[in-house]
Amino acid sequence: MVRNTRYRILFTGGGTGGHIYPLIAVSAELQMVAAQSGLDLHLRYLGSAGSYRQLLQDNGIKVGKIWSSKLRRYFSFKNFIDFPKFGLSLVQALWKVFWQMPDVVFSKGGPSALAVVLAARFYRIPVVIHDSDAIPGLTNLITGRYARVITTSFPGAKDYFRKTKAEIINVGNPVRRYLLSEEISQTWAKSFLGFDPNQPLILVLGGSQGSERINNFIVGILPSLLPLSQVLHQTGRGNYDRVVQAFQIASADISEELKRKYQVVDYFEKDMRIALGAADLVVSRAGSGSIFEIAAFGRPSILIPLPEAANGHQSENAAEYSKTGAAEVIEESNLLPHLFLNQITGLFNDPNELTKMSQAAFAFYKPDAAVNIAQIILQVNAS
Repeated sequence: MVRNTRYRILFTGGGTGGHIYPLIAVSAELQMVAAQSGLDLHLRYLGSAGSYRQLLQDNGIKVGKIWSSKLRRYFSFKNFIDFPKFGLSLVQALWKVFWQMPDVVFSKGGPSALAVVLAARFYRIPVVIHDSDAIPGLTNLITGRYARVITTSFPGAKDYFRKTKAEIINVGNPVRRYLLSEEISQTWAKSFLGFDPNQPLILVLGGSQGSERINNFIVGILPSLLPLSQVLHQTGRGNYDRVVQAFQIASADISEELKRKYQVVDYFEKDMRIALGAADLVVSRAGSGSIFEIAAFGRPSILIPLPEAANGHQSENAAEYSKTGAAEVIEESNLLPHLFLNQITGLFNDPNELTKMSQAAFAFYKPDAAVNIAQIILQVNAS
């Protein structure tokens, strides 16, 4: 139980969709509890919000900024720049946390989160951590020793926190409530997006920022892919124009009928719900946020992990998820046209396998992740 009617929660985490969207999902549940119980809830974010600043504010979270510095486990000259930046960010965090003095800090890890958690430790403010990946990030591994509760998306991640005294709870990864706000039919979703409801649809996702290499690969094989399936391709905002230009060149010898089977978008905001609802198969990077959103809709998937992801966490995410039978994995080094097209053909020719993958995805998804984290945050200060 929360001891008083005013409760101040400070969020922190890196400025990527993988950090921000779960924070927003948890904040929505917290605000719902507050509305039902009459709790005077104050939500703030302190860190590097990047392009998500307005989104946080639109969801009722006041945003404060401190310097962002990245921790690296390998030698890099950038460390000589980021180390003094971390010192500055720690001073900023100590100052701003003092004036805000939250009841609890909820950290997603990532750049700038370390300074905020250390400031919370200094002021003896309880800390709750959530790590999205099968291999926890370095910031969370460090700050885990100061946390009251550590929550994880993947069950195996708890093994990395064996030295901490914190309570470790596997809750899954929070998915934004609006994505599942109402059930929509696949037929309606395809028609709404301008696709033929009677033909299969592949949704291509490259993560919150898009993937230039996946974009190039997909555009390059469109002459062979479009006879097999319709394609809805999310490129990332920075890649959209290049993909459109590349498609114009690649489609020179493609019939108008096949061209209509391909659509390209820069980024999904509210339409992500419709895109996932329409898809028969999702091709995606293996960030935790993407995996759990795909699982929430029970969509079969082919995962292409980002090779440069810190500590190989996307490869491990993909491996853990694929063990359930919900996805197939193609490492980027093996991403060859004939291999990819053979997998697509094999899946679309085997409806029973697609059904099994869909069922496995639903079974993996934890629908109460955001609710459970919200409850932990509200209870931790009373323990």
